[in-house]
Amino acid sequence: MSTFRHRSTLTTDTVPAMGELVGIVIVDDVATITLDSQHNRNALSRQLVTELAACLDEAERAAPRAIVLTHRGSTFCAGADLKERADSATPPDSRPVVDVMRRLMDSPCPTIAAVRGAVRAGGLGLMAACDLVVVERTVTFVLTEVRVGVAPAIISVPILRRVPPALITTAMLTAEPFDAAEARRIGLVTHLADDVDETVAAVCDAIRAASPLAVTETKRLLATVPTLERDAAFDAMRALSDRLFGGPHAAEGMAAFREKRAPVWPS
Repeated sequence: MSTFRHRSTLTTDTVPAMGELVGIVIVDDVATITLDSQHNRNALSRQLVTELAACLDEAERAAPRAIVLTHRGSTFCAGADLKERADSATPPDSRPVVDVMRRLMDSPCPTIAAVRGAVRAGGLGLMAACDLVVVERTVTFVLTEVRVGVAPAIISVPILRRVPPALITTAMLTAEPFDAAEARRIGLVTHLADDVDETVAAVCDAIRAASPLAVTETKRLLATVPTLERDAAFDAMRALSDRLFGGPHAAEGMAAFREKRAPVWPS
């Protein structure tokens, strides 16, 4: 794994060290992780997944305000490395891929997929595991699993947390392609962009301006409240609201609002 520390822009023009498939740069409290396995369209090979996990390790140690997952080449991610799977003498083990998706979903800071190229099969799961998904308007998507004799099993977990099943049924059952506008309509992506870098930079600026504690708690409630019975949800959120309003971040935020200045968040 290579570590780059320079400009505060996305790093699709940064070339990882020879032989490595994933690079990371941490600038201005944003960790940008770049997939660069262009020979197989950033497929989820064992090496790529291992390096991606190592980059997430480094990002977590740095405690950034946001993690951006992006790519080099014409494809964000083509899903499983089918050649590697076919040539392997060992039984399939999807636990490392599951772990990466869980970590993107469970990271205390927002995770952002920055997508400029095609997304296929398992790549949709990797993308959907991120909190925010910024895609170029020309991007296309295909869930190809049924065409190769498998089901979109693991990736259904992050996808179906974003998309009602009825809206993704045709794509999953028929491998019918769909475009970025349709992905936005069904809730699979959050932002359509003519300039992905510019949009992601604006999102990261907005995250940095907010209270780190408030962002972390908001990310957590987005995941937990829909799973709770109504009264349990009200009880949990009342306790959270009282705790936050009585804490130092709210005190600073309200003082800054009253004094018409930018807040200085407690560390």
